Amino acid sequence: MPYLQDRATRFHLADHSANWRMVMLSAAALIVGTGAALGAWLLLRLIAIATNLFWFGRLAAMPIDISGHHLGLAMIFIPAIGGAMVGLLARFGSEKIKGHGIPEAIEAILYGESRLSLKVAILKPISSAISIGSGGPFGAEGPIIMTGGAIGSLFAQCFRLSAAERKTLLVAGAAAGMTGIFATPIAAILLSVELLLFEWKPRSFVPVVVATITSYQWRPLLLGSGPVFPASNIAASSGALIWMALAMGVAIGLCAALLSSLLYRVEDLFDRLPIHWMWWPAAGGMLVGIGGLLDVHVLGAGYSNIQALLDGSFGLRILVTLLVLKAVVWLTALGSGTSGGILAPLLIIGGALGCLFGRLCPGPPGLWALVGMAAMMSGAMRAPLTAAVFAAELTGQFTALPMVTAASAAAYAASILVMRRSILTEKIARRGRHVLQEYAVDPLDFMQAGQIMTRNPVTVPATMSVAATVRFFAASAAHRSYPVVDGDGRLVGLVSRSDALRWRSEQYMGQASLADALSDASQPFAYQDSPIGVVADLMVETGVGRIPIVEADTYRVVGILSRHDLLKVRSAGQRFELERSRAATM
Repeated sequence: MPYLQDRATRFHLADHSANWRMVMLSAAALIVGTGAALGAWLLLRLIAIATNLFWFGRLAAMPIDISGHHLGLAMIFIPAIGGAMVGLLARFGSEKIKGHGIPEAIEAILYGESRLSLKVAILKPISSAISIGSGGPFGAEGPIIMTGGAIGSLFAQCFRLSAAERKTLLVAGAAAGMTGIFATPIAAILLSVELLLFEWKPRSFVPVVVATITSYQWRPLLLGSGPVFPASNIAASSGALIWMALAMGVAIGLCAALLSSLLYRVEDLFDRLPIHWMWWPAAGGMLVGIGGLLDVHVLGAGYSNIQALLDGSFGLRILVTLLVLKAVVWLTALGSGTSGGILAPLLIIGGALGCLFGRLCPGPPGLWALVGMAAMMSGAMRAPLTAAVFAAELTGQFTALPMVTAASAAAYAASILVMRRSILTEKIARRGRHVLQEYAVDPLDFMQAGQIMTRNPVTVPATMSVAATVRFFAASAAHRSYPVVDGDGRLVGLVSRSDALRWRSEQYMGQASLADALSDASQPFAYQDSPIGVVADLMVETGVGRIPIVEADTYRVVGILSRHDLLKVRSAGQRFELERSRAATM
């Protein structure tokens, strides 16, 4: 039976589904990682140029602090001008440049076949540089994730790769871009796993690592080496302090949920404005300018504020002012739809909360600032491992990992219990799309056909005539189809009710045998060790709802697998999750 041998190539069972294309993607990741590192360098230079132009009226690419400006009351209008420029770019360029980048990357991965355009790759860093340079209270991480992702996606599109391979290179570019900005390769890899890949497979993990390490190798040449925010006054974690960090994580997790809720309430308020959305960033920028007039430290990315928090150099009044004003201007600016990242603001807000909390606890203020940063990032973004490792890599303080991990996990738990969606996925949900951020092994992938098939199914002999088969289906058939076997029980084909109806209407060769009638028919089948997922794919591909299961060497029919059997596997998985039972007795 040559057709059967061609149709059902043996599925080689293995722990992973990777093949040699993983090597090809890893080679491509070298190029994507280099491009993302250069993109990170360019983005920071663009931000510096925009900052110098907006606040000091000069063309220069050296980083400078906004607090040194001498504009007086005129500073109120600078963020509004920047917001207006971003609104125009979004209106006449691409709406995808709005927001902080990560939700847009997630949406492109899940619903856009990982396709990002050249326009986004160009306009996103430009709009973000304008927004941040004009005083927008954002960081560069969201924009570089979008920009690096666009670099990976465009590279994949040039070579007509599959959607899964495009996703791999998109995420590789995003992780490499984040590494280029913050020099945090492990955290960038974890971010990919927790938020972007939506799988845990070697085919995607290995290229992401290659791109990230490539970017990390380029960074000393482009932006310098060492931690971005070095901290030297953070002591090693102790048992008592870890429990305090756990409690603080719960509190900050609740604050993170509150911030997310407030952000989308602000978005709703802007949505009610009687003006085109193109002008919302300008309106939000005016409020940002007023906040900057009260305290100039809330403007821009605020990386100097992060360093000061870790150094413990802020007093109580400055901490409270920074916390409240930064939260207000950030929520206002982001809710208006301008372009910029959320990570730096979250670090500042979390660090300020940590310092305030730390005033009641033993240990240096910088330690509690670090714990607060990790907890806020975890609670808002629902990425606890990323947050913990990011805090350690960002400062070089790996001795604090137990404390920041405890706080991150506590904030994560508190956030998911009180709020259905994160600050990242709520935006996607408002567009009518649901994102499930949980990984689990699909029962259809680890169970095999032999475990759930119906054994010794009813078969019909290949010698049965077509006329007898028509009568059989009309009188006593309990199923829609049956395997047809020869004298040794080997599979010949599958006869269905639709076949019988067709033969009856066509008065087709009534005395011919089923072996003759089915000689040209295509017959799908599977083996006992075939994963159920493979059988399910076969059903979808062929439209056949009952797949015969045969012995590997003899092709004897030993069972049959139906759609109903697949549903039973799904139901069993649900019972495993929900049903409670007593402990087993001896």
